[in-house]
Amino acid sequence: MTEIGFVGLGNMGLPMAANLVKSGYKVTGFDTVPAALDKAKAAGIAIAATSAEAASGRDIVITMLPNGKIVLSVFEEIVPACAPGTVIVDSSTIDVASARAAHDMAGKAGLLSVDAPVSGGVGGAEAGTLTFMIGGSEAALEKARPALEVMGGRLVHCGEGGAGQAAKMCNNMLLGISMIGACEAFALADKLGLSQKALFDVVSTSSGSCWSVNTYCPVPDVGPKSPADNDYRPGFAAALMLKDLNLSQQAAAEAGAATPMGRHATEIYNAFVEAGEGGTDFSGIIRFLDKARDM
Repeated sequence: MTEIGFVGLGNMGLPMAANLVKSGYKVTGFDTVPAALDKAKAAGIAIAATSAEAASGRDIVITMLPNGKIVLSVFEEIVPACAPGTVIVDSSTIDVASARAAHDMAGKAGLLSVDAPVSGGVGGAEAGTLTFMIGGSEAALEKARPALEVMGGRLVHCGEGGAGQAAKMCNNMLLGISMIGACEAFALADKLGLSQKALFDVVSTSSGSCWSVNTYCPVPDVGPKSPADNDYRPGFAAALMLKDLNLSQQAAAEAGAATPMGRHATEIYNAFVEAGEGGTDFSGIIRFLDKARDM
């Protein structure tokens, strides 16, 4: 039986690990939060005392952590504990430089590794329908594939180490920009006396069509169910969108890329989060537009 170590059992990591257990994998997990460990144990996950113990002797080790600094710190602990041939899958959303450093650390120890950030949020993690954006070698991906396919509905191999993170930050920069645009359009329609349902029916079938409208409409009672129909409970929290936008701007600065819309979206989401809305779904930015209209 393939054995999996899982480090980081929070809102995303726990349901991902739980789906592996449901599919018959033996999963040993670790988290620094006692409450997370209690939930993991209830989901059938064996609990390790340290991240190194969770990784020791496993075929696959998966990490889902808050930032690059923590990822590299955990890699320093788990890489020496891994058995030869282990593949490490980092599904955290982090900066490209940290992702490449993690690959380098694993490679020097003779281990396989992929960076595999996800899209789909908590709902996708629970349903096992996440999209994985993968950077790393074909050999590493093929070893990790069976476990990834349990947790995700789509795997996209984006290139070598760091390519998954690059794809994730580009995608989410576009998402942040498009959500603000969708919110502005619906706010303007309302002030012009146009019903939001009418605008949805037009945009969703016309040239303005986009995921932020068709699938995740930022106003309630139109389109498929979205956080707007649940008082903007996430979903995908605004603080997480800001994190991803900040990563995109860090990458843009390092690469010398011009991203004026990305920069402005970052400024707007930063103001939204500073106003105390970090725990609100990122589509709730529609309620902030009047305050932000001069930005």
